[in-house]
Amino acid sequence: MKIKVGVLFGGVSVEHEVSIISALQAIKNMDTNKYQIIPIYIDKKGVWHTGEVLKDINTYKDMAELERFTSECILVNKGNKFYLQTTGFFKRYKYEIDIIFPIVHGTNVEDGKLQGYLETINIPYVGSDVLASAVGQDKVIQKSVYEVNKLPVLPFIWFYDYEYNNDNDKYLDEIKKLGYPVIIKPANLGSSIGISVANNLEEVKVAIKEAISYDKKILVEKCLTDLKEVNISVLGNYQSLEVSQIEEVNNSHHILTFDDKYLSGSKTKSLKGLSASSRKIPADIPKKMQEEIIAIAKKAFLALGNSGVVRIDFLVDNTSKKVYINEINTCPGSLAFYLWEPSNKKYSDLLDELIKIGIRNYQTKQKKINSFDSNILSNFNGTKGVKGTKF
Repeated sequence: MKIKVGVLFGGVSVEHEVSIISALQAIKNMDTNKYQIIPIYIDKKGVWHTGEVLKDINTYKDMAELERFTSECILVNKGNKFYLQTTGFFKRYKYEIDIIFPIVHGTNVEDGKLQGYLETINIPYVGSDVLASAVGQDKVIQKSVYEVNKLPVLPFIWFYDYEYNNDNDKYLDEIKKLGYPVIIKPANLGSSIGISVANNLEEVKVAIKEAISYDKKILVEKCLTDLKEVNISVLGNYQSLEVSQIEEVNNSHHILTFDDKYLSGSKTKSLKGLSASSRKIPADIPKKMQEEIIAIAKKAFLALGNSGVVRIDFLVDNTSKKVYINEINTCPGSLAFYLWEPSNKKYSDLLDELIKIGIRNYQTKQKKINSFDSNILSNFNGTKGVKGTKF
């Protein structure tokens, strides 16, 4: 019997289209002998849709046509079985689901909100849980966790939009102390959206204004001028994990831009996504540095409590030869399959392992005590009863 996998993608996020590309890549590579694949698309208004036409990239060119050939739906738990239920006056169960595979990027979907919803329904799902997803999405909290775990990060400061607007001189002085150039980032976005390099005070002001248009929390960190960007993927959970080969990213900017990642050298319809970026695998770095990156990656994965597949981005200072952890991507573009292929792990095999990890995580959670059979309210007599209750 096939496992019924609900592939969930889209969402109210500026990375909406990137999610579609990543999801359709995965669907194309899933083993249909093992899985019944049910696409579940969240549009930009937050409405859920399902239907076979969602597997075709051309469907997303015309939302009116998409709505015509799909059904609006919600996910429900009925007797500990999970269904996509149509909305409207005549509700019906359209598909049964065994496990949800979220392939989502950015705010409202990758940041723990969606994972919290899936936890509430108690359906098995692939990927990091609520806390790991939330921390992985917030670059400021993420870096704080790295610091506590003594992992190397570049000097940084952060602030809220209202703090900067109320006293921008204070934060501009702090940024100046970091030393130019600096990188300004929205704390909770990915795909390089809203990120800028600033080389002087005026550029800093422009970059902060841009970042604030996307997020309320802003991160500013020291920018390396002679750097090498390398990435590694980690697969597993807290019980066991493995690492991919290390890639070296070749880009013409201080940062890998959205265009570098998703538009350069390919058209959307090709579904190349992040795999189209210019890269060298394995990275041209000494063995000792490779070992250091692997050790840091494993420690970061466990410190954040990740699960499934992640990509961890590093920066190497070519002058000092120091390695710095930059950030983690809890649901990386293209699921980082291109980092596993050089180790002879096909994309279909990677997807198999991710689904198995999701099932194991669910089974482990079900063995834990989540509630008590006793009802302390059975003898409840108003506020007096509360005061007399022993906890």
